[in-house]
Amino acid sequence: MSKRRSAATPNVSRWPSCAACLVGACSLTAFSLQSVLGSSATASQFLSGTAHVRLVQALCGHVEQPQAGMIVADVDFTPLLGVVSFAALACWLAGGAWISRRTEMSFGDSLGVWGVRGWLWWFLPGAWEMLRIFSFSAHVDGLAGFILGTASLWYAASLAGWAATFFSLSQRTQSGPLPKSLDANQSHTFGVPAAVWLMVSVYVVVFTGMNWQLYEGLLVPHGDSAMYEEHLWNLTHGKGFRSYLDQGLFLGEHIQVVHLLLLPIYLVWPTHPTLELCESMALASGALPVFWMARRHTGSRTAGALLAATYLCYFPMQYLDIEIDLKTFRPITFGAMAMLFALDQLERGRYRSMLLLLLVALSAKEDYAIIIAPLGVWIALRQTSAGRQLASTRPHTPGGRVSKSGESADEEPSTDNSARKRLLGGSMAVGATAYLFLVVKYVIPSFRDGETVHYVRYFSKLGGSVNEIIQTIFTNPGVLFGELLTIDTLLYALLIVLPLGALPLLSSGRLAVGLPLFGLLCLNEIANDPRHHFHAPLVPIVLWAAAAGMGVWSRRCTRIDSADSRTNQRSTSAVNEPPIPWLFYFSWTSAVATGLFFGLGPLSRPFWDSGSRLYWENLYVPGERAEQFPRVFEKIPQASRVASTDFVHPRFTHHERSYDYSNYPRKVNENKTGAPPDTQYIVIDTGHHYSEIRTPDEIREYREHPEQWELLPDESNGLFIVLKRKTRETIREDNVQEG
Repeated sequence: MSKRRSAATPNVSRWPSCAACLVGACSLTAFSLQSVLGSSATASQFLSGTAHVRLVQALCGHVEQPQAGMIVADVDFTPLLGVVSFAALACWLAGGAWISRRTEMSFGDSLGVWGVRGWLWWFLPGAWEMLRIFSFSAHVDGLAGFILGTASLWYAASLAGWAATFFSLSQRTQSGPLPKSLDANQSHTFGVPAAVWLMVSVYVVVFTGMNWQLYEGLLVPHGDSAMYEEHLWNLTHGKGFRSYLDQGLFLGEHIQVVHLLLLPIYLVWPTHPTLELCESMALASGALPVFWMARRHTGSRTAGALLAATYLCYFPMQYLDIEIDLKTFRPITFGAMAMLFALDQLERGRYRSMLLLLLVALSAKEDYAIIIAPLGVWIALRQTSAGRQLASTRPHTPGGRVSKSGESADEEPSTDNSARKRLLGGSMAVGATAYLFLVVKYVIPSFRDGETVHYVRYFSKLGGSVNEIIQTIFTNPGVLFGELLTIDTLLYALLIVLPLGALPLLSSGRLAVGLPLFGLLCLNEIANDPRHHFHAPLVPIVLWAAAAGMGVWSRRCTRIDSADSRTNQRSTSAVNEPPIPWLFYFSWTSAVATGLFFGLGPLSRPFWDSGSRLYWENLYVPGERAEQFPRVFEKIPQASRVASTDFVHPRFTHHERSYDYSNYPRKVNENKTGAPPDTQYIVIDTGHHYSEIRTPDEIREYREHPEQWELLPDESNGLFIVLKRKTRETIREDNVQEG
């Protein structure tokens, strides 16, 4: 190891470049921020309207509102430049001191390296501003819309690259190249560092707490969330696998039964928060196979831990736990966990375990067939290419060679094994395709009295039925590609890949397994972004590709470092944990940086922005509605049949029957809106922001048939309205009194 360079004799050759980077980066960033803050069209990607106005005023700017909902601001360049320069100077000096302390460089040299490499990333906002000006001056509307709509992504990439550079430069100096992928014995170990367990535990505690507080605050909807708990309650009480929101049995909606595996736990603790805890634990456990796969491909426990952290900070995964519309439980998320463990078993060569886990994924929703079919194709093609590679390289590798795939050459399949694995892959592809076709075409409609699956309407531009959609795809591909080749598709792809530091792109074959599903997601007209739940089957694939991408990058670093090692004649025998490549840090910092703008957890800006709908105090501190509701709940016997509005609906699922009171026609009400004829109580939540009813006279049943309903005394400060159906005796007594 070379001696530490004296701080009194710094290498001054970098100082001109460092000064130029700092000055240019600060100027361009301030210039870009001036444009971002100039209009709520871009500022809304970073701040709420309230925070935007406050920040502009703090910078001595002027705010106008020429149109309803639009804010136009005028911010001077000089105050912005001063704030940016002060922050940059503080980070430069503090970062240089830390890097110098951790490495062999002097303080002066660390300032020079950190100032050049780190602040080059600050030029990205400036590049965004240049492209914005060009697109508007050239009247390229499509490009202008894309540039404006991705402002936060440019800043996220800038922040992630800058932070990754800092962590990379801060590594303690070590010599030696990265090791090759783990051998066969190492790849089958399950040891997980304490740091990974700690991260998993923190995730479970934080997101379970958030879910439970949403439930306590009456913010969890029944539809597509708490109705799954009603399935378990009704099944265990002899009412069938259903909620009274469904069209008959739930199998008429999806072939989705994985939550039945929670019955042993649910029987002990029969409440909706039980399911929330299990879901958060399942999603967090996905960090384990992610760690194993990354360690297997890189040979580094640190790299594995970094990708596990990336997974837990990956905002598309977090939105599977709590969606943007606060739907907190969906069985499809258990399929993502099962797929991750199945992919790990695939890499270990444990195909029976893999198939069992794939069946669990299929039980989470039929959508996983869209992933399993191309995965089977990948397995079959992989065996073909592996066999060819083995045939061409075997004479030259008499020892235990490590293949490019990260698998030991000693485990390369024989001709018979390759044939069996090709058969396995082909069977998976054919079986998953046939399963999806049968389920969508016949099984689900059979539980809907022959009606087509309900989610066909998500693709109305391609047709109104499964047959019409298939016909359009094969006979009119122009319509299909016209819907796919759009700016929205590109943005969706960026939101999936960029939070992983673009690592999945380094394993294009694995990433291609998710292309059919990604195309389908882009055609979805109701939720074509990763803040809902439809992308759940895609999450395991991109993490699998990211782990393999780490392996690709580490092998490139190994070749480069090996060449340097031969040149410098360095000894590597004592090296246990090699330096981590910059790209591995970039994957984790990208997840954190994109989550800062797009997430909803404690690491996101909306969580702390008091003007945001996702502000922690608005969502996770129960308000007056939650305080008043127990007074309403105690008035309604559990043996009664209750019709209630959505956000109090989950509290009545343990009653005799729990109906949805809304403007949606329900089969239990003869395809009409309102309360079914056998309803005994109607509970209206007037305090939720989606509520449309504010007074009893606005309730149709009470307005049209006041003789049938009794308005119970209000003890909730007007937040809830409770109607009780009068019995025949009560009606008779009323008639006598009126007579």
